[in-house]
Amino acid sequence: MQQSALTFSHDQAEAHDRIAEMLRAAGVDLDEGVVLPAREGASKVMAVTGKAGSGKTLLLAALTRAMEEAGVDIVSGDWEGRKRRDRRTLAILAPTNKAASVLRMRGVPATTIHRILYTPVYDPEYEKIAEWLAGNGERPEIEGLTDEALDRALAFYQSNKSVPGALAAAGLRGSDFITGWKRREEPLDIGLVDEASMLDDRQFEDLQEIFPNLLLFGDPAQLAPVNQSGSMVFDKLPDNARLELHRIHRQDADNPILDLAHALADPALGFEDFERMVQQAAQRDERVQWAQRVEVDLMARSPVLVWRNATRIRLINAFRAVHGAPEDALLEGEPLICDGIELPLKHRKKRLDLEARGLIKGAQVIYLGPGNKPGFSRLHVIGAEDPRVSAASIVKIEKPDEEEPFIPFAARMGATFLHGAAVTIHKAQGSQWRDVQVFAPDLYAAARMGRSEAGQPLWKRLAYVAITRAEERLHWVVRNRLAKPTGPLRVDDLRAAPVPLELEVQEEAGV
Repeated sequence: MQQSALTFSHDQAEAHDRIAEMLRAAGVDLDEGVVLPAREGASKVMAVTGKAGSGKTLLLAALTRAMEEAGVDIVSGDWEGRKRRDRRTLAILAPTNKAASVLRMRGVPATTIHRILYTPVYDPEYEKIAEWLAGNGERPEIEGLTDEALDRALAFYQSNKSVPGALAAAGLRGSDFITGWKRREEPLDIGLVDEASMLDDRQFEDLQEIFPNLLLFGDPAQLAPVNQSGSMVFDKLPDNARLELHRIHRQDADNPILDLAHALADPALGFEDFERMVQQAAQRDERVQWAQRVEVDLMARSPVLVWRNATRIRLINAFRAVHGAPEDALLEGEPLICDGIELPLKHRKKRLDLEARGLIKGAQVIYLGPGNKPGFSRLHVIGAEDPRVSAASIVKIEKPDEEEPFIPFAARMGATFLHGAAVTIHKAQGSQWRDVQVFAPDLYAAARMGRSEAGQPLWKRLAYVAITRAEERLHWVVRNRLAKPTGPLRVDDLRAAPVPLELEVQEEAGV
């Protein structure tokens, strides 16, 4: 077992050994650090499940390091070098940009599932730079690029392992070196999927087609995907393919947020009893706040988490009102949530372009201002490795008690957006924020209704998911009140890409 495994708990060590056995049978021996060519045979799927803090990410990271040290190549989704017959590959995946960025912040080179399903097509001239950066070719001579620009690209790649980021550091735009996107035709090898509780059956089938060796990491206490009848994809695996972690590792710092989350497992615990626990935790530890109002300043970067759509719409309109936002325009710095792509089937390439830039359903976005064409928006995609895009946009502002949303401006087709100052707890899955505000009156309403999901009261599942979105501080909001902002909306706190990626869908494409 690798040296990093010395800190494992008993159940983590057991899971590590079971996974190592699976990989050894596939030709990757972590104990000996030996990698053999891939073998033909049936695909293998295994799941590691556990509640928040049980050490799933620690195990995932340790397996990633061990495979990389053994000689398995990590596929990032932005570039793949020349294929070798004996090459073994690994991809670390998450369902959303935000979930992937949480892993990257912990040193795990994760990408989104979509960026693995669809691969970039590079301009042949700039493909030479990518091959050189990946160690598969000589230093190229490219017309228009100086030695200093290539040195910047190399320095960026050595510290970040991102080919698009390196090319941007050399002064190139994404439209210069990426000419399009295509569905992956050839399978990969080993896939590690975080936040697997968010996968639906279709995504799971896609992943099984690509990865003969697939490891899922998920939390069974979260909310199942919509239309999955309360079940998750790993629930259907045989017992010997599921490994459960129990020990709570993040409790080393006596985390009161996790204490509250795990208290929800008590079947005798009622909503009122739980709220008393929250209030008592707030008196002992500043990481839990018993909040009398929603802090509007936090809503610009971390949405208020709610259960009911009516609550979400009221909070969004209150947020816009206190910032003095006009009805016919967005302010720079307003948060948005991508609600999908509205394009006909004949514009499939344009859909791939939009999704590959991070504009997938559920993506969190900050509005930076109008684009160069009517209906276009400049956007910052939260969690994306190259966050700046300009895209045809359809922005929908929902109004209380009105069936149809108000659309301040729109392209005829493109990426659609809802406002992101408040989101449902379902849509918050896979994301984490430093501060999280949970609108408790909504959970009380769920408790009063007495609804259940997968044999557990719905309010407990909602509370568990909402609470575990908080990285550092939980705000349990108990009153329907909104604070005043301390200042205007801002965009200067966002990480700027070296050069904004322009995704100007052409008028001749019908957009």
